[in-house]
Amino acid sequence: MTGISATPASTTRREFLKTSAVGVAAAAIPHVHAAGSDVLRIGLVGCGGRGTGAGAQAGNADPNVKLVALADMFPDHLERAHKILQKELKDKFDVPKERCFTGFDAYKQLIDCGVDVVVLASPPHFRPAHIKYAVEKGKHIFAEKPCAVDAPGVRAVLAAAEEAKKKNLAIVSGLCWRYDTGKRETMKQVHDGTVGDIVALQCSYNTGPLWSRERQPNWSDMEWQLRNWLYFTWLSGDFNVEQHIHSLDKMMWAMKDEPPVKAVGLGGRQVRTDPRFGHIFDHHSVVYEWGNGVKLFANCRQMANCVNDVTDHVMGTKANCDVMKHTIHVNGKPVWKFQGPPGVNMYQNEHNELFASIRQGKPINDGEWMAKSTLLAIMGRMATYTGQQITWQQALSSKENLTPAKYEFGPLSVPDVARPGITKFV
Repeated sequence: MTGISATPASTTRREFLKTSAVGVAAAAIPHVHAAGSDVLRIGLVGCGGRGTGAGAQAGNADPNVKLVALADMFPDHLERAHKILQKELKDKFDVPKERCFTGFDAYKQLIDCGVDVVVLASPPHFRPAHIKYAVEKGKHIFAEKPCAVDAPGVRAVLAAAEEAKKKNLAIVSGLCWRYDTGKRETMKQVHDGTVGDIVALQCSYNTGPLWSRERQPNWSDMEWQLRNWLYFTWLSGDFNVEQHIHSLDKMMWAMKDEPPVKAVGLGGRQVRTDPRFGHIFDHHSVVYEWGNGVKLFANCRQMANCVNDVTDHVMGTKANCDVMKHTIHVNGKPVWKFQGPPGVNMYQNEHNELFASIRQGKPINDGEWMAKSTLLAIMGRMATYTGQQITWQQALSSKENLTPAKYEFGPLSVPDVARPGITKFV
């Protein structure tokens, strides 16, 4: 990425960050080893709500860690996170103003200032570049979901994950259900054959609307889109990628991360039509098919005043599994149900296991499967946007690159809403 050529209107709130432009060398932290009792130094990139939560969880994941640097596009986000995390982490918080970075290149400044572990929680568009740079610089990574918004991004993450293996670096995914005790035990039953051979899958993520931020008169197009990143495909991937990926990932998990061969879908923008909601759809319905004939029926919707349904089901030759209820049943009668203790909260556990793996010298690398699950979601969006059948190989090889022409706070047009049958696959 290039540096910004203009500044966001919100940067008038510079008093808090007035020293953040000092050279990286002045802010650098002496490097420490990750093993044993040495302090692991954490940097947080992306200081929104999820990023702030992840920063706290990282800080609570190991007795000898410190959060030492923050980076975000906007000073007001950073200031809010600074106050929250200082209160939450107490003596584990050591972020002076000279290690607070803003702008499009803030992630580089943070990674270069001497951290050992980076928590990446910016809008998904930026994840591939952030992962790539962190791996190049030898940092362990927690990467929020999804890890990309287009196929070039997925390919970049796959390459970085391979490089991380060579460097013995950890990459833990924010696809948190894989770190949930009940889900792990349930999927073990599925993989051990309690349901028999899988014949079909079904998942739904039908919910109400999410947040949006009213545009302010002094915001440029770029700032408005960044502050409402959910509603722009280049930033979020559309909500089939940004939100529904949780359900799709569980289905990939059930299929032992073997990808489907093709997908068809339908979707549109029926209720959430106001321009303040960008150009993404408000519903998607996709049928994925594997080479052995297994089909996944995947639906998601974000509309108010409708019946909600967030469930995942695996149908087999012997029994059916309700993944969210941790139950396997035959003709409605349970034959297995997870009854163990719930274990550590999954959001915390993913960080606990990340830091434990670093300490043990056996770093977790979720890179390949998190990239596959991300591509599954992107593949579904390609099918709904175009109205065409999309193969896995087409999706993986797609040349569609959603990166804007330049990273600067100025004019940025909003793409037309996709029109199935008219919008072309690239």
